[in-house]
Amino acid sequence: MGKNFIGLDTEKTAALASSLNDLLANYQIFYMNVRGYHWNIKGENFFLLHEKFEELYNDLLLKVDEIAERVLTLGHRPAHAFSTYIETAEVPERKDVSNGKEAVENIVESFGKLIAKQRELLELAGEAGDEGTSALMSDYISGQEKDVWMYRSYLGQ
Repeated sequence: MGKNFIGLDTEKTAALASSLNDLLANYQIFYMNVRGYHWNIKGENFFLLHEKFEELYNDLLLKVDEIAERVLTLGHRPAHAFSTYIETAEVPERKDVSNGKEAVENIVESFGKLIAKQRELLELAGEAGDEGTSALMSDYISGQEKDVWMYRSYLGQ
């Protein structure tokens, strides 16, 4: 059982990096979806949602970078082609969404997929003794659980 340069088991970090790349693909598709919602939103809630979507896509972009850098920290290469993202992601690509309610429903659905993947990564990271990935996933989950509550409240759910 070999160790990598930060003292973690190389087999376990390979599995973590693979899961992080899967998460990265989902974040990239989600990010592009939210950019599209921001650009195309119409209707009475335009000003509110246009601003909220910009806030969200800026946060997603930061997380994309953090996830890719975590893959590199573990000694692996982050996925970096949109063809890979589309093949890998469970978050579906959304096109031409201009209805606010539909966009917010898609956001809630996407967060559900991300949170589930992050919970799996949290467990894998714990088994590998990878506190860096654990902390990252824990932070993402706690913030996104609140986001889901707020978006669901907007939908009246």
